Amino acid sequence: MSKIIVSPSILSSDFSNLGRDIRFMEKSGADWIHIDVMDGHFVPNLTIGAPVVKSIRKVTEMPFDVHLMIENPQKYVKDFADAGADIITFHYEAVKRNEILDLAHYIKSFNIKAGLSIKPKTNPEEILQYLPYFDLILVMTVEPGFGGQKFIKECAEKIDLIKRFAPENLIVQVDGGINSETARICTELGANSLVAGSYIFNSQDYAQAINSLR
Repeated sequence: MSKIIVSPSILSSDFSNLGRDIRFMEKSGADWIHIDVMDGHFVPNLTIGAPVVKSIRKVTEMPFDVHLMIENPQKYVKDFADAGADIITFHYEAVKRNEILDLAHYIKSFNIKAGLSIKPKTNPEEILQYLPYFDLILVMTVEPGFGGQKFIKECAEKIDLIKRFAPENLIVQVDGGINSETARICTELGANSLVAGSYIFNSQDYAQAINSLR
């Protein structure tokens, strides 16, 4: 199996020491930095916006994996691309069906990767037709909006179907309740990228926690 991409979610970091925590992740062997963007409408929480992404872009050259859990994501793609995002993932449930491919192309027009995410209640069969147009598919294994939730195993089982229809180079990412045990479930099903927040940031040894996910 190829190397598993570990993308620590800064939602679980110390926001008063965000730059420090990102450097810790880099030194501890993380591959990407996962940035959860929430608008208080699509999900019941508010987090950071493009100005913060632009600020922390100065801290590291690690790829920024930006997850837009927001309504009208097309309005904010340019802001986050200009701020330094390397991957922008939006939610299937947040846009009209006839907008999905246009939005994927729009994201890629900034020479960055495009991702599509599905919430726990979404049937993966609904997105199979879109797989060839994306670089990344994000399977949520908790309801998006808050960190520290319990892993929903039934959601992880969507990975198998997605992998069967996925182009060879598609990144299949999982986010929600990821730890060393649930990571094994996901990677055995075919996931090759894992987002983890509280499991990493609450550990005593960041490098050990990151390595345990692989």
